[in-house]
Amino acid sequence: MAIPIRNTVFDKIQESNRLTDVELSKSLAKDGHVIAEDRFNKILLDLEILGLITVSWITKDERRIEVVVVEQEVDKIEELAKETMESDYEASFPGVDK
Repeated sequence: MAIPIRNTVFDKIQESNRLTDVELSKSLAKDGHVIAEDRFNKILLDLEILGLITVSWITKDERRIEVVVVEQEVDKIEELAKETMESDYEASFPGVDK
């Protein structure tokens, strides 16, 4: 089964983390993926709607494409509970020194 072109485009963007639409198009063409401009724009729009990338205009004819980085928020209570469970587990083995 073939990999959807949207996944291929996203993989290329992830490799660079940040690039222009011109660079992306050339990179895809080099790998044998020639995509019509309207289809290319639709793929970028889909990826942006999914929250995977951001697209912003640099010049009239060139756009910057970046991967969206989602930072994981650490839950303090969950972290404390995990530490407590680990120490309780270690304490359940009497006579074993650390």
